[in-house]
Amino acid sequence: MNPMPDIYDFLIAPFIDYAFMQRALLGSFLLAISSCPVGVFLMLRRMSLTGDAMAHAILPGAATGFLLFGLQIVPMTIGGLIAGIVVAISAGAVSRFTVQKEDASMAAFYLISLALGVLIVSIRGSSVDLLHVLFGTILALNNDALLLIALIATLTLIGLILFWRALIAECLDPLFLRSVSGLGTPVHFIFLALVVLNLIGGFQALGTLLSVGLMMLPAAAARFWTTRVESMCGLAVLFGIFSCVAGLLLSYHLSLPSGPAIILSAGIIYVASVVFGASGIVNARARRPRHRTA
Repeated sequence: MNPMPDIYDFLIAPFIDYAFMQRALLGSFLLAISSCPVGVFLMLRRMSLTGDAMAHAILPGAATGFLLFGLQIVPMTIGGLIAGIVVAISAGAVSRFTVQKEDASMAAFYLISLALGVLIVSIRGSSVDLLHVLFGTILALNNDALLLIALIATLTLIGLILFWRALIAECLDPLFLRSVSGLGTPVHFIFLALVVLNLIGGFQALGTLLSVGLMMLPAAAARFWTTRVESMCGLAVLFGIFSCVAGLLLSYHLSLPSGPAIILSAGIIYVASVVFGASGIVNARARRPRHRTA
């Protein structure tokens, strides 16, 4: 019995035979290439939960666009971008002018944004529309959504290339960067803008609740395999792409929701990295010195 037809039918045929699977694969690839390096810098800056908060912060703006124009990509994107920027600036202003830290103010704005966004969607939409906004529909990506994701990926890669050294310096010692260069504060806000842009791109495919998953899980997994930022970003992208392919295949063959299947695949890679990575549990135990007993 030749196993090749079975392998072809399982791994390749879904992406050859169906245009919606091709669009989903292209969109997820672009998201992985764009958002996974951003996730690495979020992790290195100890801002992982900030990314989750920002993912929810875009919801009221996207929901307002939905309320006024329905499921139209341009109004929802513009609304999400405005809401994300407003929340980021507001949280920074509260931490700068009051005694509250930025993480606490971000959490407060995130909770307000999530509740407000769900309320706005519920005013006009049905439970199906709410699920679409919260969890996305990567299998229903159209050409406009793909164009938006491609534009975000291009802007992100250009931004990372231009500010690569400053981003690394801010991860290592932000106070030193601000003392020797005037790039500290601008780079911080440029980076937050890249985070918001990638969350908006992920929102189109994975929804507001899951978009941060593709950004953070591959990045967190890559941290267990390497300590170099360049290698970490590259490995995170590979993990992200593999998660997208595996999730789409699981979704197709097992009739599972595509977004959760992608994030669950990334979660499996993360757990495997925790256990078997170069700095994971198994290798850490193997390197631990053993004391001989007489």
